[in-house]
Amino acid sequence: MFVDEVDIRVSAGDGGRGCVSFRREKFVPRGGPDGGDGGHGGSVFLVASPHLNTLVNFRFHPEFNARRGVHGQGSNRHGANGADLELGVPVGTVVYRLDAEAGAFEQVADLTAEGQRVRVAQGGRGGRGNAQFATSTNRAPRRAEPGYPGEKWTLRLQLKLLADVGLVGYPNAGKSTLISRISAAKPKIADYPFTTLTPHLGVVSLSDDRSFVVADVPGLIEGAHRGQGLGHQFLRHVERTKVLAYVVDVSSASGRDPADDLVVIRRELELFRADLLARPQIVAASKIDALDDESRLAGLRAKAAELGLRVFPISAVTGEGVPALLEEWWRRMTGRQPDEAEP
Repeated sequence: MFVDEVDIRVSAGDGGRGCVSFRREKFVPRGGPDGGDGGHGGSVFLVASPHLNTLVNFRFHPEFNARRGVHGQGSNRHGANGADLELGVPVGTVVYRLDAEAGAFEQVADLTAEGQRVRVAQGGRGGRGNAQFATSTNRAPRRAEPGYPGEKWTLRLQLKLLADVGLVGYPNAGKSTLISRISAAKPKIADYPFTTLTPHLGVVSLSDDRSFVVADVPGLIEGAHRGQGLGHQFLRHVERTKVLAYVVDVSSASGRDPADDLVVIRRELELFRADLLARPQIVAASKIDALDDESRLAGLRAKAAELGLRVFPISAVTGEGVPALLEEWWRRMTGRQPDEAEP
């Protein structure tokens, strides 16, 4: 199950109580206070793990508690500190914390690197025992501190996939077929809208040990930025991509005009986040093996030329045009000029 947003509650451990105790030993008059300090409570940490790709582990277990500190004891024995709690999350997780006063979540961390670690709840400090309060004028203090409570927060975890190229387009435009052709990813492929219900990642390997990651984002429709269709759930996954690839169906099966599809997709991305259109963009004219009207491809080329975009006619079924498209993706990712690209 792919889960990319969850709310959880984390509680750090409370600090242990300080101890009120006096040394009682034969032949040692006025032994004095010897109450030890309480141990500190454990903290809660989030750690980015490359072995996770979903937040499903938090869906059915939303509450996490660190261990509390041990109370202090006599004979100046300090309580042990509570063990910290580390929770693994996928790389690309954004952490938000609920501000109770404002009633809104505020971002506290963005875990974009493997092994990155952030503390989300601080453990409580242990209380001091009465030995800490002894002075020249108060040699037998009978006071100690209670342990301080640990922090408790409601967190929202949002996963934004880390990919180099993001495939966006209408449902049944051929995105899933393309990613299954160029990588080992195996998304569900069928001839009906919204076949793909979750994003998929695929690793593409090129010659000379070159590789990059492609994300297949479920189909967008007009109004996706307002919550229509599935696009609003997964548009966040294109925020980290370096290159945007518009996959447009040029066959007559969709019943739509390819040029209009390109305009709608770009508008939805712009309304969701305007700076997305500042990234390198490429148009993949898919299903040319089923092209029955050359004017559809010509119209898409004309509209793309107006927007300053290159069009690559491809067929994910036969493989036609796919190698050239992959090389163009690599060139745009690395920022190379056309004459610097590998043959």
